[in-house]
Formats: sequence, C-alpha cells, structure tokens
Amino acid sequence: MSHAEDHESSRRDFLYYATGGAGVVVTGAAVWPMINQMNPSADVQAASTLRVDVSGVEPGTQLTVLFLGKPIFIRRRTQEEIEAARSVDVSDLIDPVARNANLAGEVPATDENRALDDTGEWLVMQGVCTHLGCVPLGDAGDFNAWFCPCHGSHYDTSGRIRKGPAPENLPVPPAEFVDESTILLG
Repeated sequence: MSHAEDHESSRRDFLYYATGGAGVVVTGAAVWPMINQMNPSADVQAASTLRVDVSGVEPGTQLTVLFLGKPIFIRRRTQEEIEAARSVDVSDLIDPVARNANLAGEVPATDENRALDDTGEWLVMQGVCTHLGCVPLGDAGDFNAWFCPCHGSHYDTSGRIRKGPAPENLPVPPAEFVDESTILLG
C-alpha cells in the first residue's frame, strides 16, 4: 500500500466518522423536543405536592383537603382513639396489609404502620372507600371512626376496614412532616 492510498483511507475514515457524529447530533436535536413535550407541565408538577398547615387541628378532629382530585383525611387522634387502634389484633382484620405508601412492601396493618408519627397522634389517609369510591363520613359507624353509608363499610380509628363490603383499608398517601405544623403530601 502506497503512502497516497494510506492518506486517502484515513481521510475517508475521518469523513465517515465526522458525518456520522453530525448525524447523531442533528437527530438528537430533532428528537429531544418530541421527548421533552411528554414531560408534565410546570402546573402539573406543582400540583403533585401539597403543604398543609395543621396547626389549627385539635385532638379528636380532622381536616379534609383535596389532593390530586381525591379527599385526604388528616386526623389528629385522641389518646383513646390511638389506644383503640393499637389494641386490635392484625389477625382480626379483613385486610391485614397496611396500605401505606410511606413504607416499602406489604407490611402488617398495625396502627404503628399506618400512623404518620411515632406517637400515633396523626393519621393521614385517602378518604375514598375501597369498595366503590364513595367518601366515608367521619366520627360515624360501629367503630366511631369512618362509615361509608353507600354500602355499609365501617373503618376503625386507624382507617382499617372492619365490617362491610370494602376489601381494603383506606390507603395512606405519601406524607411527611416538614416542620411542627406542616404536612407535605406527595
């Protein structure tokens, strides 16, 4: 192989790689806007979290907020409500799974696994009956907690299904305290 042929081959290789690289960049520049438009808009991202001031919630009362189109019950429980919830044996429950998005896996539906804080004072749940999607009434039913009058589902003071056709406990959404009086949902 002569020096001229070697030079021609290296020039051809360079042109091949330069053209291929430019094609990748142009393709990426053309495809990126199509992919990026599939991301949620800023208003949707802003709606994916909600800060709730709970400083005015007294023990034995609850606050209901709308989050992602669903009611969320935020209850500040009394010591009696906590004791009633903690005295229940998990084997007596219709649904023995906690349904808590803050915990990984299928953990038992103990009150400790459903409450927001270690003391058990705060309970945050999605307020939608797991039977047909009705909104249960608070401070009602056989367990003086939540009752869905549509079909007769009774939930206890930890939001666990205890009686009626609902198959699952009220789900606990992703939530955490960001300070003493603010809960972050989402």
